[in-house]
Amino acid sequence: MKRRVVITGIGILASNGKGREEFWGALREGKVGYKPVTLFDASQFKVDQAGEISDFDPKIYMGPKGLRTLDRSTTLLVSAAKLAIADTNFTITEANTDDIGVSVGTTLGSIKSIAEFDEVTLKEGPRYTNPALFPNTVINSPASQVSIWCNIKGFNTTISTGFTASLDAMNYAYDFLQYERAKLIFTGGVEELCLQTFFGFYALKFMSGSKEGESFVNCPFDRRRNGVTLGEGACLVAMEDYEHAQERGARMWGEVLGFGTSFDPYRINKYNPRALGLIRSMRFALEDAGLAPEDIDCIFANANSTPAADRMETYAIKEVFGEFAARIPVTAIKSMTGECYSVSASFAVAAALGTLNENFIPPTVNYSEKDPDCDLDCVPNEARPVKVKNIMVVACGPNGSNTCMILGRI
Repeated sequence: MKRRVVITGIGILASNGKGREEFWGALREGKVGYKPVTLFDASQFKVDQAGEISDFDPKIYMGPKGLRTLDRSTTLLVSAAKLAIADTNFTITEANTDDIGVSVGTTLGSIKSIAEFDEVTLKEGPRYTNPALFPNTVINSPASQVSIWCNIKGFNTTISTGFTASLDAMNYAYDFLQYERAKLIFTGGVEELCLQTFFGFYALKFMSGSKEGESFVNCPFDRRRNGVTLGEGACLVAMEDYEHAQERGARMWGEVLGFGTSFDPYRINKYNPRALGLIRSMRFALEDAGLAPEDIDCIFANANSTPAADRMETYAIKEVFGEFAARIPVTAIKSMTGECYSVSASFAVAAALGTLNENFIPPTVNYSEKDPDCDLDCVPNEARPVKVKNIMVVACGPNGSNTCMILGRI
């Protein structure tokens, strides 16, 4: 028999809101987080817009000491952890720390640190590198620093699966709780915005406005869409055994009902138009949750404003939900946060918990031109006041990864 798992804390730093309440408020208002980049000189590119957290100050969350050698990914994630721990109203002690875990999804988090460390090595020689900066070049450094800063001595895992990484990290945490190998796990993802990742997406022509003759626009499901708007951030939720949460009188934001995952080895950097992996992951999630298609009241879509991805996801939803597909609101919060790669799915989870508790579905903003290939109810431009019970969160990437999560009202 499956153990019940609930979410008892939310810590989030996004370009349109820092902290649970500010993030939920921004989603309700349809507030976008992308703006001209200030972290590096973007004048060399045709696009200078990104979902940058331009006023992030880690001292607010972590204090003034011990920050000098930590990179941006690490300070973002540890700050999100501090927010999540505070939101749980749970005190980590020597008596309970072994029962607490950390499971983080990140893929590009070390690229800037690696580039800068290697630049010194190549230009000046390895003897002139700062050894204190070397830990930042390891991809599991942000997750490890969460445990160090928060005195968490249970398991610590980093999962790197690209666009689905934070949802895969949550799936991993969920399994740990099912096997009673932990009682509370801080899980989610992190990605930082930097010149190296920005240039990578730009060079691949994956970014909106990067192709000749196209202008910048971030409009999932809209006919005008032409690529992603890159973003950054960190999000950790406290996933907890229901009985443990109940015993300590914890506030529960929602229940984790199930996961589904399926890898679709179609092409490198290309979505399968038949959406085989995405369809399977949706069906696996429904089966794991013990739900039928008609039981889902809302879908938080992967939709990232690329023509192929939004079209494929629409097709998958129609295949899985059949006659119910037209009735289910399908929202795309990346229209506000941008495509934040590994952390995006955890943003969607935090947003879905807002829907369950604040009784509104965030809008898909910047929507103006209907696309017959994306003819879903995408909650255009204005938040929708509604009370829902079950929500599906979707994540997928062009290299074959597909993961879905289902959340329910307590």
